[in-house]
Amino acid sequence: MYEGVVQDLIDELGRLPGVGPKSAQRIAFHILQAEPTDVRRLAHALTEVKAKVRFCAVCGNVAQEERCRVCQDPRRDPAVICVVEEPKDVVAIERTREFRGRYHVLGGAISPIEGVGPDDLRIRELLTLSLIHRDRLTRLADGTVTELILATDPNLEGEATATYLARMVKPMGLKVTRLASGLPVGGDLEYADEVTLGRAFEGRRLLDV
Repeated sequence: MYEGVVQDLIDELGRLPGVGPKSAQRIAFHILQAEPTDVRRLAHALTEVKAKVRFCAVCGNVAQEERCRVCQDPRRDPAVICVVEEPKDVVAIERTREFRGRYHVLGGAISPIEGVGPDDLRIRELLTLSLIHRDRLTRLADGTVTELILATDPNLEGEATATYLARMVKPMGLKVTRLASGLPVGGDLEYADEVTLGRAFEGRRLLDV
């Protein structure tokens, strides 16, 4: 235990996700040893991001205006919506430059163990209310969207969320797809778990030579 404000700083840093007691202590002492201008710049960035950044009224992605840059881009295909868990997943998909549709960010995944159910996610905004259309039609029911891509994480929570959404959307007659998953490039079969190897067999494709 350290005195006063030093311990307060360590405690606050330790509340951040993925930051344990030792990491919090390391960051705290790094801040103590940093130049005052660097610390002020960090404090300013934290204040600015909290004051200016919000969640897109349409898709739930991070934005500095009512709608994020993807939702504002007229070149994006409105017929395809990719459903992801977190804004960071949008960034990951955008880096591939393979997807030109729009997104819907759920804000997490269904996890009974952690007490997270469908009502705790932005599923209602996808299925029952759209802020794009002022006549209050759903994002999926106005005939624009033809395909829903479920890009939740390939774990138990992500699979449960994808299954739930697929069942909810089925009556709408939309094409529902799931991102392929399987063996990573450069990986060895002997190190693959049963689920990953099974998915690789399910997603096998014809090889043209």
